[in-house]
Amino acid sequence: MDKIFLLFATLYGTTAVGLGAFASHGLRGQLSERLLSTFQTGVEYQMYHALALLAVGVMARLWPSSALNWAGGLFVVGVLLFSCSLYGLALGGPRILGPITPIGGVCFIGGWIAFAVACWRLPSL
Repeated sequence: MDKIFLLFATLYGTTAVGLGAFASHGLRGQLSERLLSTFQTGVEYQMYHALALLAVGVMARLWPSSALNWAGGLFVVGVLLFSCSLYGLALGGPRILGPITPIGGVCFIGGWIAFAVACWRLPSL
């Protein structure tokens, strides 16, 4: 799983930079400030969780655990549900995306809890 988490970390990090640039240069003036802020929130959370996946991937390589697998999986799904739903909402997607966003947020919270459990269980060095 470590390689999968590292792959998602690089994919999410790369696309977060690209989407952030797109928002700043391509969407400014095209969207209201509120919708642009919504889009940027998606970018920020995507980047935060790309970095979290990087940490999970490295740790999973050194200390494999089910808690790290849960953390990484929840972060991957969280970005898809949270950030991607915000992108869709900001760009005029269907309103059904609105209730999906908090599900992604719950995935993020669960991922951080699982990450904390994994860290707590790390062997002493």
